[in-house]
Amino acid sequence: MRTTNIKKIVLVICTFMFSVVGYGQSSDSLTYYLETAVKNNPTVLQRYNEYLAALQKVPQVGSLPDPQLEVGIFLSPMELISGNQVADIKLMQMFPWFGVLKNAKDEMSLMAKARFETFRDAKLQVCLDVQSTWYDLYKVRQNIRISEKNINLLKTIERLTLVKYRSGSVGSSSSSSGSKMSGSQAPAASSVSSGMNTMGGGSSESSSPATTSQQPATPMGSFNGGTGLTDVYQIQIEQSDLENNLSSLKNEEKIVIARLNSLLNHPQMTPISGTGLLIAEVLDSTYLTVTGSMFSHNPMLGMLEYEQQSLTARKKMQKQMGFPMVGLGVNYTVINKSEMSTSTMNGQDMIMPMVTLTLPVYRKKYKAMQLETNYLKTASEQNYQATANSLQTEYYEALQLYNDAQRRMKLYDSQSKLAKKTLDIQIKTYSTSNSSMTDILRTRLQLFDYEFRQVEALTDYNKAIARIKRLKP
Repeated sequence: MRTTNIKKIVLVICTFMFSVVGYGQSSDSLTYYLETAVKNNPTVLQRYNEYLAALQKVPQVGSLPDPQLEVGIFLSPMELISGNQVADIKLMQMFPWFGVLKNAKDEMSLMAKARFETFRDAKLQVCLDVQSTWYDLYKVRQNIRISEKNINLLKTIERLTLVKYRSGSVGSSSSSSGSKMSGSQAPAASSVSSGMNTMGGGSSESSSPATTSQQPATPMGSFNGGTGLTDVYQIQIEQSDLENNLSSLKNEEKIVIARLNSLLNHPQMTPISGTGLLIAEVLDSTYLTVTGSMFSHNPMLGMLEYEQQSLTARKKMQKQMGFPMVGLGVNYTVINKSEMSTSTMNGQDMIMPMVTLTLPVYRKKYKAMQLETNYLKTASEQNYQATANSLQTEYYEALQLYNDAQRRMKLYDSQSKLAKKTLDIQIKTYSTSNSSMTDILRTRLQLFDYEFRQVEALTDYNKAIARIKRLKP
């Protein structure tokens, strides 16, 4: 009954601690996966069972030693003055010195509390791993979406390029100076156009030799001869790179899903949904405040504190173990009547109370036990200080990542908006030859990079918040 209540309390506490702002309680939300990980993760369950096992040591060390019963039977009755002795029965109970059992129970109770802190730490770490993996999955899926969008954009630019190339080729064929060159390249343009399923075959009727002669003479802006095909080939190269990157991202998505399912203790290929929207979480100002007791609730420090307290209780117990143990018992002698005895006590059994006392004269072992405990306590105090320093360093690193990600989110949001506007203008003016294909591809690459970085900054921002909450639960 006690174990069941403890489990219920732990699950309620965990559900309260790891509620995430902006997510509902549906079966595809981050909160749902956090609760599932806490209930099912093998590492968390291992730490919890170790805590339950540690609790069972308390009644073990708090009990008296088992009483000793000795029974001796004479095969041939021993003749006594008052009869014949046939058996001897001894019962003895040892009692440790005052306070030994109490301090032993205190030591094991504190060690059980230390085990509970390791359970809390495992729970926090698993929740952090689930959050980080969830954000990684969001980033991969957003990158897949951005890559697919850019592939579609390149296909649109390719169709526009083929239309313009075909229009420029036909227009140049109407001029007397360029009829031979246009005639030799018209089949190539027609071949590319039909292969890419493009439109705009009739746009060449509006072209004139004068208009063709006024086109810019940039390397990617001229569509006479093979320059237009160069633009098409460049677009196809960019598209192939994006498709290859898209395939890599889809493989990475499978790996991240398998990692998340491993944390949830689910089959590796169980579908994971609900990563379509990620909101920048708002961090409470208390997490950004640096104080001397900022890590007072950290489970690692709590575990070391309980460990030191348990060592103090052990030292007291070892000191008291150096005093004698007292044993109380009774000796019962079974005597039968003897026909030869005339004693008034003939055949009467004998009862003899007994007291025993241990003599702890070998003091070296008791002194060594206390010295061992002193060294362990000193080591635990040093470990506490080292852990506190490490936590402080990790906190400042997480805070730096938080500030850096916050800054990058604003920067890349602004940059991507400007790049999007620039690309829209370049695509609109491209049909009038006011911009070159090189400029369009360069701007598209900038926009592509900014969108990637914007998603990365958002995931890094939420990861930094998760790390800060992990350090200051």
